[in-house]
Amino acid sequence: MADADKKLAWYVLRAISGKEAKVKEVLDASIKNTDLGLYVKQVLIPTQKVYTTRNGKKVLKERNLYPGYVFVEAILSGEVIYELRNTTNVIDFLRGRAKNSEPMALREVEVKRMLGTADEMRQPTADDAEVYIVGEPVKVTFGPFSGFSGVIKEVNSDRKKIKVEVKIFGRPTDLELENTQVERE
Repeated sequence: MADADKKLAWYVLRAISGKEAKVKEVLDASIKNTDLGLYVKQVLIPTQKVYTTRNGKKVLKERNLYPGYVFVEAILSGEVIYELRNTTNVIDFLRGRAKNSEPMALREVEVKRMLGTADEMRQPTADDAEVYIVGEPVKVTFGPFSGFSGVIKEVNSDRKKIKVEVKIFGRPTDLELENTQVERE
């Protein structure tokens, strides 16, 4: 099934967007249960964990770095190409522009960038939160004062709180808010 001159390299499968996890699941099962495991070393979908604010609460969400793509480390020969190409929800390999061109292996620089990004999939820490500066203009995005604009008067990085001065009925009023409740203007 394998040619002796073929070597292990990273290839990119184009998948139906949103179905990358299903493709990985099917390929992992095939690697485990069939001879495909002799030729495919690993399947990877680089993701990034990001905090988003939903209804005023911080939610940890995982986001695909490359939507519609699944990375495969494999030795491509004979039936391996056919098996990978005909996996459920896979469109085709990423390949050159020429008609009937072979699947393109990723260059070493691209692999390092992709794996480096994948290695940085650490849990976001509190230090990743926005850093605000006194005197910076901000807009309140959540709470009863949503939509009000103001200027930062005090920053408490330990508690992740800021004091913002907004004008309510023409009078300056101080609000103590969390970092996630404001955005830069």
